[in-house]
Amino acid sequence: MQSSYTELESLVALSQDKVEAFDFLYHLYKQPVYGNIFKIVKQEDLAEDLLQEVFITLWENRHSLQLDRPVAGWLFVVSHNKALSFLKKKLKEALVVSSSEEFTEQASPEETLDEEEYSLQLSMIKEAVDQLPNRKREVFHQLRFEGKTTEEVAENLGISVQSVRDYLKQATRQVRTHIQERGKLMHASSASILIMMLDQF
Repeated sequence: MQSSYTELESLVALSQDKVEAFDFLYHLYKQPVYGNIFKIVKQEDLAEDLLQEVFITLWENRHSLQLDRPVAGWLFVVSHNKALSFLKKKLKEALVVSSSEEFTEQASPEETLDEEEYSLQLSMIKEAVDQLPNRKREVFHQLRFEGKTTEEVAENLGISVQSVRDYLKQATRQVRTHIQERGKLMHASSASILIMMLDQF
């Protein structure tokens, strides 16, 4: 059993179904990939579960990986997308529960939250963020959409940690106000769920 590889050697061996190459990549990248997921989902057990899903996906795609591209980039993209997909799924489930509880008596079995309505409600948050002043938008986007820590955002933008917190507080207030105003044009419970989920999205 080979105990170490170059990255190219590990990818070639992985494409040949060698489990030791998979183990090598897992131990090499599990900590940074876990950190990438945890910054988004903020739950240790969930981050661990998603980490396992990422590496299962790596194994399932072992024959189609591009050998001339760093596997680290592939792992970080997949882990980022899986973490965001979980949050979006959680939001969708909350919206479905809210709708079903309120309309149980009136709704037919076929009446469920459709994808178009869900996408519209998700886009409302992004629309609100796009209307923020530049610095508030940068802070909100890096913290809420990219999963960065307060310290990382402060370093990226060259401002203090307290300034990051102040900008986030102000930005969140503006986003909530936008959702509340737009919520007058949609069902009130849906707007309430969006506001409730805002800190996690």
